[in-house]
Amino acid sequence: MRHAFAELNGVRLHYVEGGAGKLFLFLHGFPEFWYGWRRQIAEFSRDFHVVAPDLRGYNLSSKPEGVDSYGIGLLIEDVHCLIRHLGTGQCLLAGHDWGGLLAWIVAGVFPDLVEKLIVVNAPHPAIFLRELRGNPGQRQASQYMVAFRANPDIEKVISADHFANFDRLLLQPGIAKGYFDEEDRRAYHQAWSEPGALTAGLNYYRAAQLGPLEQDAPIPQTLASLADGLSIQAATLVIWGEQDPYLLTGNLEGLEKFVPRLKLRRVPDATHWVIHERSALVNSYIREFVEEKPLRPPSA
Repeated sequence: MRHAFAELNGVRLHYVEGGAGKLFLFLHGFPEFWYGWRRQIAEFSRDFHVVAPDLRGYNLSSKPEGVDSYGIGLLIEDVHCLIRHLGTGQCLLAGHDWGGLLAWIVAGVFPDLVEKLIVVNAPHPAIFLRELRGNPGQRQASQYMVAFRANPDIEKVISADHFANFDRLLLQPGIAKGYFDEEDRRAYHQAWSEPGALTAGLNYYRAAQLGPLEQDAPIPQTLASLADGLSIQAATLVIWGEQDPYLLTGNLEGLEKFVPRLKLRRVPDATHWVIHERSALVNSYIREFVEEKPLRPPSA
């Protein structure tokens, strides 16, 4: 793995890369950083030029001040510019959580840049807005977003006792089950402790006004303009841990309306953190998908 930086779109993005060939870009979610994809970097750098950035605000990337610096339009343009910076043709694009949301939008807005799309436990924006308004279960599951946006002490709550809450939710289950170890814990704690990183990650939620919606509440314009009619031309693989307590399986219903070339892989015994819990299975699904040849139209 090689570490590098790119100056683009007014920020300095840190990324880790490996291998050579077609660009395969992996986008992490909250509260992770490039390291969350380390097992995919190891696997796919044998065949591709694999790149996993720290998204704007995370770990070693720039942390511009102010909520407006984390608007979805800027985040999408970061990814767009990074793809242009790293390659000359179409790429393979993968994302989890917030990285998955950005991957959906990038693939829809810049279809010429994405050959194949892989999304892991991240809802299509249009379907997520539907669920945030019409599914009581999803509205309840998304209450944490309200705290992220509105609690003035949320940074203190999260960082208390050396990030005990993040440690309990993400790292301790993995250490108990063997898919994380103490080296992983140190790496995550170091990334979370980077000055300004926690506020930057929370600003994604604040800028997007993301959270549960009442039946008559207007959809935040930040998301509505992007979600409306966002169809995906690229062949798309969606991997979903069905025990996800934050993003319920209702987010899969009606997905084919927006994604005509959809392949769905459900993992019944995995949670939101399926890329860690079942990394070998996730890698096998991704490899099968990226090696699958596109269907050719019948000859005349």
